[in-house]
Amino acid sequence: MAQVGNEKIRLGIIYGGKSSEHEVSLRTALSIMKAVDANRYEVTPIYVQLDGSWVKGEAIAGQLPEKIEALRLSAGEPTATGTAESGQEVLASSKPASLFAIGQQVDVIFPVVHGPNGEDGTIQGMLELANLPYVGTGVMASAVGMDKWMMKTVFAQTGLPQVKYVGLLRSQWEKNQDEVMDKIERELGYPCFVKPANMGSSVGISKAKNRSELAHALGVAAKFDRRLIVEEFVVAREVEIGVLGNEELVTSVVGEVIAAKEFYDYEAKYKGAGTELSIPAIIPDRVAGEIAELAKTAFQALDGSGLSRVDFFWDEKNDQLYINEVNTMPGFTPFSMYPMLFQAAGVGYSELIDRLVQLAFERHADKQRNVVDAEELE
Repeated sequence: MAQVGNEKIRLGIIYGGKSSEHEVSLRTALSIMKAVDANRYEVTPIYVQLDGSWVKGEAIAGQLPEKIEALRLSAGEPTATGTAESGQEVLASSKPASLFAIGQQVDVIFPVVHGPNGEDGTIQGMLELANLPYVGTGVMASAVGMDKWMMKTVFAQTGLPQVKYVGLLRSQWEKNQDEVMDKIERELGYPCFVKPANMGSSVGISKAKNRSELAHALGVAAKFDRRLIVEEFVVAREVEIGVLGNEELVTSVVGEVIAAKEFYDYEAKYKGAGTELSIPAIIPDRVAGEIAELAKTAFQALDGSGLSRVDFFWDEKNDQLYINEVNTMPGFTPFSMYPMLFQAAGVGYSELIDRLVQLAFERHADKQRNVVDAEELE
């Protein structure tokens, strides 16, 4: 539903979640709320608490919140009717049907629950069951985009250039630590990066320079996921680009992350920590063009829609690009790369949100064309 006359688009923003990226999600939600055009949108906050319970706040028609503390909705004590004493509706996170109630009060959802149980296809699946338009990629693209191991498998099948890697299960590490480290040393060497397969915002990622650090890094990563990924280290510049669209794609300018630390970790992303962002990146036009084409290829390989940020390594000395990952729900915090990349490309923050919402409506309308009635197949 696009805006008709003076009728506002009812935008529901789902944020919070049970992952370690809860705080990041709140900051993202606040950034979006403060950026929307109040003349076009009526915003409804939908908060997923750390315990997994859902709380829907009243629609915001006037003053938007200024601090993330205002987004920590409290359910109070639920009554027999499922409504808290505070007047906020309590929704059971274990029942996808709860989203049908939300669907009566919103036109489109902007899900910004980062990490596991958020951008990994779980919330997207609930929104599909509720038949609600939503911003971002669908179930499959979200799931593959979240799991670095599966993502790299898709990249390999598509022929996208990437660094060497080793994927393993937590159980393999716990049962045969020496054997696992021998394999990593043999195939990748040092230094190398160790990551949980399903975790965003650089959470649980470590750089290992020797066997002792490798053991520690694998132990850290194993706390966050049962699937682990270890990547070869290359001397390269870290460059990123935004992709926007469904069938027809546009890309932003290319930006570069110049990390003050050894790599762009959680603290650097969300607390600054001396990291610099060069937007646009000072790279040859030829390289920027190749990055844009590779980003589109990766986006389409995952069956992306709406938005994604695609990260690359550029080995300047050898003039070699390697795709790192696709982030299907990049943050919208003041330190976030995606909106700044499009800002530099001439797409302002409010306009970017408008386009993402419109893409959500278009994708939803296109899916309604699918034949679901068996009689129509005869």
